[in-house]
Amino acid sequence: MTESNRLHVSDDQLLAGLANGSDEMLEELYRRYFPMVLHLIQNNSGTEDDAKDIYQETLIVLYEKVTSDSLELHCQLKTYLYSVSRRLWLKQLSKRSRNGHSLIDTEDLADVDDDLIDHEARDRQFDLMADSLDRLGEPCRTLLEDFYIRHLSMQDITEKFGYTNADNAKTQKYKCLMRLKRLFFSVFKEE
Repeated sequence: MTESNRLHVSDDQLLAGLANGSDEMLEELYRRYFPMVLHLIQNNSGTEDDAKDIYQETLIVLYEKVTSDSLELHCQLKTYLYSVSRRLWLKQLSKRSRNGHSLIDTEDLADVDDDLIDHEARDRQFDLMADSLDRLGEPCRTLLEDFYIRHLSMQDITEKFGYTNADNAKTQKYKCLMRLKRLFFSVFKEE
Protein backbone atom coordinates (compact mmCIF):
# COMPACT_ATOMS: atom_id res chain seq x y z
CA MET A 1 0.00 0.00 0.00
CA THR A 2 1.46 3.37 -0.94
CA GLU A 3 1.88 6.14 1.61
CA SER A 4 -0.72 8.33 -0.10
CA ASN A 5 -3.34 5.55 -0.09
CA ARG A 6 -2.88 4.97 3.62
CA LEU A 7 -4.38 8.31 4.48
CA HIS A 8 -7.54 7.54 2.53
CA VAL A 9 -8.43 4.12 3.92
CA SER A 10 -11.52 4.38 6.12
CA ASP A 11 -12.30 2.24 9.16
CA ASP A 12 -14.96 0.44 7.09
CA GLN A 13 -12.38 -0.37 4.42
CA LEU A 14 -9.97 -1.64 7.08
CA LEU A 15 -12.67 -3.89 8.52
CA ALA A 16 -13.70 -5.20 5.09
CA GLY A 17 -10.05 -5.87 4.24
CA LEU A 18 -9.52 -7.67 7.53
CA ALA A 19 -12.58 -9.84 6.88
CA ASN A 20 -11.22 -10.69 3.42
CA GLY A 21 -7.78 -11.57 4.77
CA SER A 22 -5.95 -8.61 3.23
CA ASP A 23 -2.36 -8.42 4.46
CA GLU A 24 -2.23 -4.75 3.47
CA MET A 25 -5.20 -3.89 5.67
CA LEU A 26 -3.75 -5.90 8.55
CA GLU A 27 -0.48 -3.98 8.20
CA GLU A 28 -2.44 -0.73 8.16
CA LEU A 29 -4.26 -1.71 11.37
CA TYR A 30 -0.88 -2.29 12.97
CA ARG A 31 0.58 0.95 11.63
CA ARG A 32 -2.34 3.08 12.81
CA TYR A 33 -3.30 1.59 16.13
CA PHE A 34 -0.48 -0.52 17.59
CA PRO A 35 1.42 2.56 18.90
CA MET A 36 -1.66 3.50 20.96
CA VAL A 37 -1.80 0.01 22.51
CA LEU A 38 1.97 -0.03 23.06
CA HIS A 39 1.67 3.25 24.96
CA LEU A 40 -1.22 1.89 27.06
CA ILE A 41 0.62 -1.30 28.00
CA GLN A 42 4.01 0.29 28.69
CA ASN A 43 2.38 2.90 30.91
CA ASN A 44 0.65 0.16 32.88
CA SER A 45 3.42 -2.21 33.95
CA GLY A 46 3.91 -3.93 30.59
CA THR A 47 6.59 -4.45 27.97
CA GLU A 48 6.65 -4.13 24.20
CA ASP A 49 6.27 -7.90 23.93
CA ASP A 50 3.20 -7.73 26.19
CA ALA A 51 1.78 -5.04 23.92
CA LYS A 52 2.39 -7.18 20.81
CA ASP A 53 0.61 -10.13 22.43
CA ILE A 54 -2.33 -8.02 23.59
CA TYR A 55 -2.70 -6.31 20.21
CA GLN A 56 -2.60 -9.69 18.46
CA GLU A 57 -5.39 -10.93 20.76
CA THR A 58 -7.33 -7.71 20.12
CA LEU A 59 -7.12 -8.18 16.37
CA ILE A 60 -8.27 -11.79 16.75
CA VAL A 61 -11.32 -10.57 18.68
CA LEU A 62 -11.96 -7.98 15.96
CA TYR A 63 -11.47 -10.52 13.17
CA GLU A 64 -13.87 -13.00 14.78
CA LYS A 65 -16.51 -10.32 15.24
CA VAL A 66 -16.12 -8.98 11.70
CA THR A 67 -16.24 -12.41 10.04
CA SER A 68 -19.25 -13.53 12.09
CA ASP A 69 -21.11 -10.25 11.37
CA SER A 70 -21.46 -9.65 15.12
CA LEU A 71 -19.47 -6.40 15.23
CA GLU A 72 -21.72 -3.47 16.08
CA LEU A 73 -19.43 -0.47 16.05
CA HIS A 74 -21.00 2.53 17.76
CA CYS A 75 -17.72 4.40 18.11
CA GLN A 76 -14.51 4.93 16.20
CA LEU A 77 -12.50 1.80 15.43
CA LYS A 78 -9.64 3.34 17.41
CA THR A 79 -11.85 3.56 20.53
CA TYR A 80 -13.01 -0.01 20.10
CA LEU A 81 -9.47 -1.35 19.72
CA TYR A 82 -8.30 0.65 22.73
CA SER A 83 -11.14 -0.67 24.88
CA VAL A 84 -10.62 -4.29 23.89
CA SER A 85 -6.85 -3.99 24.43
CA ARG A 86 -7.37 -2.31 27.78
CA ARG A 87 -9.77 -5.02 28.91
CA LEU A 88 -7.43 -7.81 27.78
CA TRP A 89 -4.49 -6.15 29.54
CA LEU A 90 -6.42 -5.72 32.77
CA LYS A 91 -7.31 -9.42 32.66
CA GLN A 92 -3.62 -10.22 32.13
CA LEU A 93 -2.64 -8.03 35.08
CA SER A 94 -5.29 -9.71 37.19
CA LYS A 95 -3.84 -13.14 36.35
CA ARG A 96 -0.35 -11.94 37.23
CA SER A 97 -1.63 -10.50 40.49
CA ARG A 98 -3.11 -13.86 41.48
CA ASN A 99 0.25 -15.46 40.73
CA GLY A 100 2.03 -13.37 43.34
CA HIS A 101 2.57 -10.12 41.46
CA SER A 102 0.74 -7.31 43.19
CA LEU A 103 0.28 -4.82 40.38
CA ILE A 104 -3.14 -3.19 40.53
CA ASP A 105 -6.55 -3.83 42.01
CA THR A 106 -8.78 -5.11 39.20
CA GLU A 107 -11.69 -6.34 41.30
CA ASP A 108 -14.22 -3.90 39.88
CA LEU A 109 -13.39 -4.15 36.19
CA ALA A 110 -16.06 -3.05 33.77
CA ASP A 111 -16.50 -5.11 30.65
CA VAL A 112 -15.63 -3.87 27.17
CA ASP A 113 -19.18 -2.70 26.44
CA ASP A 114 -19.12 -0.48 29.53
CA ASP A 115 -15.73 0.90 28.45
CA LEU A 116 -17.11 1.69 25.01
CA ILE A 117 -20.17 3.41 26.46
CA ASP A 118 -17.93 5.50 28.73
CA HIS A 119 -15.63 6.45 25.81
CA GLU A 120 -18.58 7.33 23.58
CA ALA A 121 -20.16 9.48 26.29
CA ARG A 122 -16.87 11.26 26.92
CA ASP A 123 -16.31 11.80 23.18
CA ARG A 124 -19.83 13.20 22.85
CA GLN A 125 -19.29 15.56 25.78
CA PHE A 126 -15.98 16.79 24.31
CA ASP A 127 -17.73 17.43 21.00
CA LEU A 128 -20.52 19.30 22.76
CA MET A 129 -18.02 21.36 24.73
CA ALA A 130 -16.10 22.24 21.55
CA ASP A 131 -19.38 23.27 19.91
CA SER A 132 -20.31 25.34 22.95
CA LEU A 133 -16.91 27.06 22.92
CA ASP A 134 -17.39 27.87 19.22
CA ARG A 135 -20.78 29.39 19.98
CA LEU A 136 -19.46 31.32 23.00
CA GLY A 137 -17.65 33.87 20.88
CA GLU A 138 -14.98 36.40 21.77
CA PRO A 139 -13.53 37.58 24.11
CA CYS A 140 -14.94 34.86 26.38
CA ARG A 141 -13.55 31.98 24.36
CA THR A 142 -9.99 33.31 24.37
CA LEU A 143 -10.21 34.32 28.04
CA LEU A 144 -11.30 30.83 29.11
CA GLU A 145 -8.72 29.16 26.86
CA ASP A 146 -6.00 31.44 28.23
CA PHE A 147 -6.89 30.54 31.81
CA TYR A 148 -7.80 26.83 31.56
CA ILE A 149 -5.70 25.63 28.62
CA ARG A 150 -2.72 28.00 28.43
CA HIS A 151 -2.67 28.42 32.25
CA LEU A 152 -2.14 32.18 32.15
CA SER A 153 -2.37 33.93 35.50
CA MET A 154 -5.15 36.38 36.28
CA GLN A 155 -2.57 39.15 36.15
CA ASP A 156 -1.51 38.10 32.63
CA ILE A 157 -5.16 37.99 31.55
CA THR A 158 -5.78 41.40 33.12
CA GLU A 159 -2.95 42.89 31.06
CA LYS A 160 -3.83 41.02 27.86
CA PHE A 161 -7.51 42.07 27.89
CA GLY A 162 -6.97 45.51 29.42
CA TYR A 163 -9.00 44.98 32.60
CA THR A 164 -8.42 47.50 35.38
CA ASN A 165 -7.42 44.82 37.90
CA ALA A 166 -7.31 41.06 38.51
CA ASP A 167 -10.63 41.09 40.36
CA ASN A 168 -12.38 42.47 37.27
CA ALA A 169 -10.71 39.77 35.18
CA LYS A 170 -11.93 37.09 37.63
CA THR A 171 -15.46 38.50 37.45
CA GLN A 172 -15.36 38.42 33.65
CA LYS A 173 -13.97 34.85 33.67
CA TYR A 174 -16.83 33.79 35.96
CA LYS A 175 -19.43 35.41 33.67
CA CYS A 176 -17.87 33.71 30.63
CA LEU A 177 -17.83 30.39 32.42
CA MET A 178 -21.51 30.71 33.31
CA ARG A 179 -22.32 31.56 29.67
CA LEU A 180 -20.36 28.54 28.50
CA LYS A 181 -22.18 26.34 31.01
CA ARG A 182 -25.59 27.57 29.77
CA LEU A 183 -24.56 26.98 26.13
CA PHE A 184 -23.21 23.50 26.92
CA PHE A 185 -26.36 22.40 28.71
CA SER A 186 -28.65 23.89 26.06
CA VAL A 187 -26.77 21.89 23.40
CA PHE A 188 -26.70 18.83 25.71
CA LYS A 189 -30.52 18.96 26.06
CA GLU A 190 -30.86 19.09 22.25
CA GLU A 191 -28.96 15.79 21.95
